[in-house]
This record gives sequence, C-alpha cells and structure tokens, in this order.
Amino acid sequence: MAKLTKIRTTRAQEKELLQLSPFELKNTLISLAQEETQKNATTMLNAGRGNPNWIATTPREAFFTLGLFGLEECKRVDNQPGGLAGIPEKKGIAQRFLKFLSTNKKAPGIELLAATYKYGIKEHGFDPDSWVHELAEGIIGDQYPVPDRMLRYPEFIVHDYLVQEMCDNKAPKKKYKLFAVEGGTAAMCYIFDSLMQNYLVKKMDSIALMVPTFTPYIEIPELERYEFNVVKINASAMNREGRHTWQYPDSELDKLKDPAIKILFVVNPSNPPSAAIHPNSLKRIVQIVKDHNPNLVIVTDDVYGTFVPGFRSLMSVIPQNTIGVYSFSKYFGCTGWRLGVIAVNEDNIFDTFIANLPLKQKQALRERYGTITLDPDELLFIDRMVADSRQVALNHTAGLSLPQQIQMMLFAAFVLLDKRNKYKKLTQDLVQKRLKLLWKELQIPLVADPMNAGYYTEIDILVWGRKVYSDDFNEWLKNNFEPVDILFRLAEKAGVVLLNGGGFEGPDWSVRVSLANLPTDMYKTIGQSITAIMKEYAAAWKAGEGRTSL
Repeated sequence: MAKLTKIRTTRAQEKELLQLSPFELKNTLISLAQEETQKNATTMLNAGRGNPNWIATTPREAFFTLGLFGLEECKRVDNQPGGLAGIPEKKGIAQRFLKFLSTNKKAPGIELLAATYKYGIKEHGFDPDSWVHELAEGIIGDQYPVPDRMLRYPEFIVHDYLVQEMCDNKAPKKKYKLFAVEGGTAAMCYIFDSLMQNYLVKKMDSIALMVPTFTPYIEIPELERYEFNVVKINASAMNREGRHTWQYPDSELDKLKDPAIKILFVVNPSNPPSAAIHPNSLKRIVQIVKDHNPNLVIVTDDVYGTFVPGFRSLMSVIPQNTIGVYSFSKYFGCTGWRLGVIAVNEDNIFDTFIANLPLKQKQALRERYGTITLDPDELLFIDRMVADSRQVALNHTAGLSLPQQIQMMLFAAFVLLDKRNKYKKLTQDLVQKRLKLLWKELQIPLVADPMNAGYYTEIDILVWGRKVYSDDFNEWLKNNFEPVDILFRLAEKAGVVLLNGGGFEGPDWSVRVSLANLPTDMYKTIGQSITAIMKEYAAAWKAGEGRTSL
C-alpha cells in the first residue's frame, strides 16, 4: 500500500490559508493542480465551483427567434440604409406576431414562443397587443424597465413558475410581488441593505444562520456595516449508523424561539450538503414563528429547489414572514445571464412593521423616499428595495434590463409548458448519476435520501475514518494534519480541486464536491482519488508515521 509522501505546503501554511474564504483558498489549490496536470499531461478536475456544464436550449432558441421578430417590428416602422430603425408599434402587433409564427414554423424555439403567447392569453387574459408589444420592446431593449420592479406580463409567468417549483403548486392565499434582479447575489445585497435602511434590523442585532451554508451568508453579517450577533442553527442530525442526514434537530430549531433573533437566513436545499429541509422541520419552524417569534424575518435562498422532487420553500409554508430569493442560474445553466428574483407576499409582516415604526424613524424614511412618492408611508417594502437598489435618487432608472427579463420569462414558460417534466427529469437524473458514481468509489456508502438535491455533496472525513478505520485513526489524523491537508494532496498529487466544508460552517474535516460542472465520468476519477489519499493516510497511521516524519 502506498505510503504518505511529502507535499509542498507545510502544516503552518495550511493553518494560515484556513483563514481564507473557501473560494479564495480554491485559487491556491487550482495553482497546485495546474502544475500537476502540466507535469503529467493530465486534466485538472475542478469540482470546486457550482457552475453547471449544461444549458437549457429551447428557451434560448425562443429568445433569439423572438429577437428576429423584434427587429422586423423596428424596421417596419423605419428602416434607414445606414442601420437606423424605429421602435416597435403597439397597434396590430399581435396579428403581426401570429403571422410571424405561422410563416416561421421551423424556426428554433418557435413552438415555445407560440405556446407562451397562448398561455398568457388563456391563463391570465393578457391583452394581445399589449402582451406582444412588451415582448418586442423587451427583446429589443429600447426602453427603460417599466414598471421598474418587473415587467407587467413576465411577472405573471415567473410568478406561476415560482408557485409550481418553489411551492409544489400550493399557492398561498395572496400573490407574491416580484422584483427581477441581477442574480441571487444582487438579491442578497439588496435585501440586506433594505432591511437595514427600513429598521427591520439594526447593527449588532441577533440573526440566525442555518448551517452549513453558502460562505457569503457567513461573511456578510461580520462586516463592519452590520456586525450582527450570529446564532447558528446546525444541521447536526445523524442517523442510527452515525451518518449525517444534514437535517436540523428540534433542539437547534428551538433556538428560533428567542424573540431577540430578528432574521433567519436559509439556503434550502443547503450548500454544500444539498439537503432540502424536511417537511417536519418546516412545520416546526412555522409553529415556532406563530407561538414564539411572530416578527421573525425569514430570508430563504432556494436556488437548488428544482433538484428535489416535490420541493416546498419556506416562502410557501410561511409566506407572511418570508422573503424568497430564487436564481435561474443553476437549473437552466445561465450563470452568465445574472437572472434572479425576489418574492414578497402581498400579505407580509414587513409592511406592517414599517407602518408601526416610531415617529422619528418614520420621519427619516419619509425624507429618504419623499423624492419618489408624495405618500412615502404607503410605499411597500419591496418597492423600497427597488429604490434602495439605485440609491433612491436613481429610482427612475431602476430595474433589470429588459432582454434579461424576457429570457427569464422564457425559462419560466419553458418549464410551465413542459407538462411531462422532461427537462426536470434530465437535470435531476444527471446530478444523481454523478452523485452515485462518486460515492461508489468511496469506502463508505451513499446515504439514500429523497431530500438530497445532489447538486453538491459533502464528505465528512472523520465519519469516514471512524466507519472504515477507527477512532484512533481519527485522533492520529487530527494530531498530525490540518483539516485542509487532504485538499492540498488532492490538488498536488491528482490535479483534483475541491473546497473545504469547514469554510461553509460544516464539519471542519469535510470536503465539498460540486456535481454540476464536470463531465459525468470524471466523478468516478474524483472518488478514486479521494479514496487513494485516505488509504495513504491509513498506511502512514499503521506504520506509526506522522506529518513531522515526512
């Protein structure tokens, strides 16, 4: 059996690098992996980033074909030889669109365009000319976003998509108002800012984080601007075999009973364990809020929800308290498009809270928003977010670009009209296949779990060590190495880049593997590489070696 060999990074260097965010540590690992692959003419396997290596084709085809219609409409109004054209005209545009559909039956995405047009009219009673005119102006991008929060007709369709995919088709009594934003990251920035600006939370307040979680949710509350007191809700539940379920024990959820906790931040399904919150835990959170902490603000990031069958978000089970964040990036393979949406239910505690603020704070907000409305007290929280996203003074130019909103709408329509869920099955099957390929090469079996999205997986090295070797092995490992040592060995010896689970507030001795961004058969290789390193550790342990002797 292979013995453990020296690597270039020392234990002291690893300890120092542990201070970095996992996404910054990744850069060091990539450098080591690149050197290894150049030396041995192999391929670097970077499973450290969650950018998917698939795309949804049909809604993109529809987008580009719609662009041709938009250009036709512009040239119809005015078409100068030098490349200047007019802008789309509303009168009669629906009939011209129907003619375009009938004369371009073989154009890519034309069936989705036709079905989307019919869906808007049949399901929501859209005025045909107004509907098509918004499509034409949106695809061309010749106007400022109006309404600035989100285009009128795309909001209906994206709303339907969120109800179907985030709420398992169980719509709340009141609708959501949507704010189209530049991806989930922009959504979080806007939400943090507006919660502070409108006194829903203040510096040094207590907030709760459900961990493990996406690293920025850990880092942002520590910034000088916020300095929140962070209470961690740990996914520490284990099954009878001593394996992680990545669920939250009742004792952890009960921390939310403390009314001093103002906000709960959730990534659901989680990152990196990729586990959706169990229905029983959702019910317990709802009960805790109703009985103990009715003013708790919940911010839930549900980007991976579409990878779990029957997924239900907190925005569905407790809409009054929840700000929903959804990004189209992972499901549709469109991280470069920057497409996200914030959802706030019409029946919510945020507007009530603002209405009941002390007079001094109300006056400050009247001055802040007084330049954009004559009645700032009536300005809804979600519309305050829109204004805050542009420092209020630039509210008149707020909003996501029109072509982005049209592509977002087409992604949503594509799934709504896919009654057999063919696309969903393709994406879910793909990540699950990769998950199984990876774990088949490990020395411990994959825990079967219907709540597992499979977009990432988190491997706890100490659970592995205890199950395959012994507690003595784990003690030897902890005494001789830093938790990230295995990452440096994988990068330097095998050209494999993973992230440290401890950087996501998961177990220190855990690693995160993205199952989204590499060719499927490469996950077998990654599994074999991890196992090989573990066997090297075991050989050194059995031989009585330590890091200092290498």
